[in-house]
Amino acid sequence: MALHRLADPVTSIFRIVIGLLFTLRGIASIFGVLGGHRGSGQAVEFAVWPTWWAALIQLVGGLLVLVGLGTRIAAIVCSGSMAYAYFVVHQPEALLPQQNGGELAALFCWSFLLVAILGPGKWAVESLMSRRREEERSPALATAS
Repeated sequence: MALHRLADPVTSIFRIVIGLLFTLRGIASIFGVLGGHRGSGQAVEFAVWPTWWAALIQLVGGLLVLVGLGTRIAAIVCSGSMAYAYFVVHQPEALLPQQNGGELAALFCWSFLLVAILGPGKWAVESLMSRRREEERSPALATAS
């Protein structure tokens, strides 16, 4: 089997895993479950900037990326939120991620940027919707000729 055949399934699986992990972080922070925000066991306070809004982006953006709906835009927003987290929260502590605790923010930032560039893959809601639209148009084109 040629490796290029694996590109689309691996892209889809990567998107699904990154979306799931980000969604779980949002759920933990907003609802105080799964260990809560940063392992505190607590939910973040409603509408507090930037923590609650970041958690909302994690939840909603992560879900959109997970299912593959509005994937590129959601991934850009998620990537940007993690870039913000890295440079505003972590980087002032020290330059390198290993020194400032920002590895996860950096990994999510670059992962979502990759998803935005590569797209959702075939295993995504938006891909299914696109295929359905093409199938609906195909019979119409066949009868017209």
